[in-house]
Amino acid sequence: MAGPNPAFLAHVKTGVTTLARCWGLTRHDGRRFGFTDHDRDLAFDGWQFTAGTGLTARALLQTTGLSVDNTGAQGALSDAALREEDIEAGRFDGAELVSWLVNWQDVAARWLQFRGSLGELHRAGGAFEAELRGLTEALNQPLGRIYQRPCTAVLGDGDCRFDLTAPGYAFEGKVEVLTTQGGFQWEALDGFEPGWFTSGRLTVLSGAAQGLWGSIKRDEITYGSRLITLWDPLHGGLQAGDQVRLEAGCDKAMQTCRLKFNNLNNYQGFPDIPGEDWAMAVPKSTGHNTGGSRR
Repeated sequence: MAGPNPAFLAHVKTGVTTLARCWGLTRHDGRRFGFTDHDRDLAFDGWQFTAGTGLTARALLQTTGLSVDNTGAQGALSDAALREEDIEAGRFDGAELVSWLVNWQDVAARWLQFRGSLGELHRAGGAFEAELRGLTEALNQPLGRIYQRPCTAVLGDGDCRFDLTAPGYAFEGKVEVLTTQGGFQWEALDGFEPGWFTSGRLTVLSGAAQGLWGSIKRDEITYGSRLITLWDPLHGGLQAGDQVRLEAGCDKAMQTCRLKFNNLNNYQGFPDIPGEDWAMAVPKSTGHNTGGSRR
């Protein structure tokens, strides 16, 4: 249903309406949440919209053309709806959201008013405020090749094509120690050189934080133990004993692609692109000016 149906239009034309808003939220892990600002629960299209969540919406700004539709929603944090620890853990980042205007006396009379995703989330004092972004937000992302010396691919993606399931490029095991700074510590990780996982990825496979991941900042040997440090500590109830997966890191350099991954055929950088020093170079009276290569 892409717009107001005839039943909804007929209801609005009566001049006396019984309208409520309903929101359907789908996280990347597939979990769905339904909310309504009505005083009782509503249901349609397989959704269950819960009342009493304190969710309210600001005015929706919609335009023609390619301008981004945007609005916002405010609500209360609770264990039954959106929990603060889940927001802090990033589980709702970029979640898909749809919003209807519904005749609560006859939910078949409704208007799918907004479809998009969650943007920036703020939380304070037991409440949250979410920015809602329309579908045209995706058109603001830059596309195409970038001409630079480092590789532009993500390790293991469709451009890189490296198989991260190959032996020696990943580790799966239980976390032995969690440091107070949010680091991960093992007595030993046999078969992996120091720094092997720097710039790689850590994914939580079990426990309360299952599905969360972070980028690895450092992989070092400290007092005989292996210490993995992330750029941003993971939240969401992570504990020692949870199963995690470490994937080898890539610093985007051509030598790393050739020697560490043997994947030079898929290198997406331009290591020989001229730099600013070449563009500003002028002939010199000393030395040989034969017109040959500067390399």
